[in-house]
Amino acid sequence: MSDLPEDLFYTKDHEWVKMNDDGSATVGITQYAQESLGDITFVEFPSAGSRFEAGDTFGVVESVKAASDLYMPISGEVLEVNEAVDSSPELINASPFGEGWLLRVKPDDAAQIETLMNASDYAKLI
Repeated sequence: MSDLPEDLFYTKDHEWVKMNDDGSATVGITQYAQESLGDITFVEFPSAGSRFEAGDTFGVVESVKAASDLYMPISGEVLEVNEAVDSSPELINASPFGEGWLLRVKPDDAAQIETLMNASDYAKLI
């Protein structure tokens, strides 16, 4: 899959993370994940201010085929959820690496990102 954004980090559970210039991190699910799920109909989000450790379940994404847990790729505090996806979950299908992002997080330790896969390692996984 050569269409994976190179500036993102990936998990084995098919979430992605992008470090932002302000020190926050944006989290979403990958193209592979949304294609596997099919048409996404609902996302259960955590509240802003919630704290999660890396690997914790932070929500659920539901599709016409299945429901799948969402796993926090890095430890931190939820700063914001994507309200556009809350009202239009199909944005994840249309733009998983863009408008379909899920959360913005304040990482406890930005160096934790180094434990995740880069695009070429994730491509090998899928």
